[in-house]
Amino acid sequence: MCCESKRRFLLLYATQKGQAKAIAEEIWQQAGAHGLEADMHCMSEMDKYNLETEKDPVVIVISTTGTGDPPDTARKFVKKIQDKTLPPDHFAHLQYGLLGLGDSEYMFFCNGGRTVDRRLQELGAQHFYDTGLADDCVGLELVVDPWIDGLWLALKEALQLQKEKEGMNNAVSAVSSSLSTAPHVVQELKLSSEVQNLKIEDEGARCSDNLSQKLDDINLVAPARDAEPSLVHSVPPVSQSALNIPALPPEYIEVEFQDTQDENPHLSSLTSEGTTFEVPITKAVQLTREDAIKTALLLELDITDTSFEYQPGDAFCVICPNNVSEVEKLLHSLGLSEKGDNFVCVKVKQGTKKKGASRPQHIPERSTLKFILTWCLEIRAIPKKAFLRALVECTSDAGEKRRLQELCSRQGASDYTRFIRDSNVCLLDLLHAFPSCKPSLSLLIEHLPKLQARSYSVSSSNLYQPGRLCFVFNVVEFPASPCRPVSWKGVCTGWLAELVAPLLHPSKNSQDTKGESSSTEKDWEFGETWLFFGCRHQDRDYLFKDELQCFLENGTLTHLKVCFSRDSSTAEVAPPKYVQDVLRLCAKEVARVLLKEKGYFYICGDKKHMADDVSEAIVDILSMEMEADKLEAMKILAMLREAKRYLQDVWS
Repeated sequence: MCCESKRRFLLLYATQKGQAKAIAEEIWQQAGAHGLEADMHCMSEMDKYNLETEKDPVVIVISTTGTGDPPDTARKFVKKIQDKTLPPDHFAHLQYGLLGLGDSEYMFFCNGGRTVDRRLQELGAQHFYDTGLADDCVGLELVVDPWIDGLWLALKEALQLQKEKEGMNNAVSAVSSSLSTAPHVVQELKLSSEVQNLKIEDEGARCSDNLSQKLDDINLVAPARDAEPSLVHSVPPVSQSALNIPALPPEYIEVEFQDTQDENPHLSSLTSEGTTFEVPITKAVQLTREDAIKTALLLELDITDTSFEYQPGDAFCVICPNNVSEVEKLLHSLGLSEKGDNFVCVKVKQGTKKKGASRPQHIPERSTLKFILTWCLEIRAIPKKAFLRALVECTSDAGEKRRLQELCSRQGASDYTRFIRDSNVCLLDLLHAFPSCKPSLSLLIEHLPKLQARSYSVSSSNLYQPGRLCFVFNVVEFPASPCRPVSWKGVCTGWLAELVAPLLHPSKNSQDTKGESSSTEKDWEFGETWLFFGCRHQDRDYLFKDELQCFLENGTLTHLKVCFSRDSSTAEVAPPKYVQDVLRLCAKEVARVLLKEKGYFYICGDKKHMADDVSEAIVDILSMEMEADKLEAMKILAMLREAKRYLQDVWS
């Protein structure tokens, strides 16, 4: 294709937090090296593309948000293609490949991509390349990288077939049989072992990097043969491999320091999702004992002077800052400790090669440097490979440079997963581990994502405590590690714990959480109600013990079943450790309430270590009590989910 103009394909992305956009930009950057041109647009820019008349192949990258919804930027598109009046051949002319992003920690994995994929198929569109579903729980790159590798061959074949078809349509003597079989070949294209041998040219490093590193460069970081790999050290085969590294992302942001003073933007400007309120904290209670493995806090907010309305179990978001000491450390690493309170102007770099470059919406045009690092950027974010690739150019030590190249390379994929993703490594960890790496402020703004507001579930009722909102959370802790000399608390939970320290008091027998109207009379009539509760220790983290016992006594609860996984027992028959074990002991009653009484099942807690095991227990119970096979029981559970009678409020 060197003698021909570059062949075009349409590249659409729909993103919620920026990951789908970043992947689409990587595809756009790589396209040129393969003799192709990507016409890239956000899916919401429906005035810039038209699938009804699109003749070239279409590549779609789409994420999933909420409980399986398409991202906000795809809502208009999805609504349009969901039009039931569209004929089944509406997109019969369309060839596409779709990459869906999701997280298997959540129930409807990749449902945003699946929804679009399914509907395009219903409207007659054909795959020129197999759909990829990438899982953020185990690492998007495990699917994304090989999917992009195989995309170029599939695109070239699709474009070649399109060209042949156009030529045949123009020639009266075209052989019709060749046309009838060609699309089938493309549709059945699979990711093959050949994909693993494709070499991706690093456009941004043509002049400065040699991907086939010289042996003496490799040996600079190769430890002793019997050494274990780590964040900063590699071992064969990675340490002796020629590397395929991503293209260097083009720079597109420039930052100017200014002498003038001004006011920082109001925090409400940091989010576009709903109305924001600033409210006082009126009560803080530690629900767990000091020696509990996790610290659980209950906070009460005064929402009297707001228009905020909620139902029990609703979620709300807290806008939180990064840790002050971490911001100071980052300023020191950047050599900007003295400029934290200086105002900076952030704008797009003139002449940038980044397509559609614009100042990130979460970055104010003017604010202090400290404001940006405190309220705007997720400095704890796990660095993407594109960020690591950019950091290579900021690293002076040859050994450190090589290791960063390995971590962002195809050959170092398992090292990236083990030492960066699974270890929750962040920028500060990298700067500690690779001291010769000196990134610019503009690079951080380009690559660090938006500091997201944190979501919490309401644990109070406006009927019971008017004008008050309560929520309960565990203070998240990240232990120290070889790459992190001190332990950390969660960004938001750590901030909240520090914020309420002067208010905090330990729970008493009553947990000190009752509202003003703690009547033991039964104010509302309920049906049969079961509560299965589990924790580690009965005397350390049994939350709301007295309240639950009171509910049992006044009839609000019909049954209260508890278990304690870490308490020892002297009983001949050991008591059940986990809630799923207790559920199985009550199998007949659980099945009766769910099936005969048309009851509702609610799960709240950790997904990875509890919710999935509970779902499996329910499937077993339904299978046993209905005398049906497991597949039939799974169908019943799916019907309960669909009817919103099996509901989850879980976290990972």
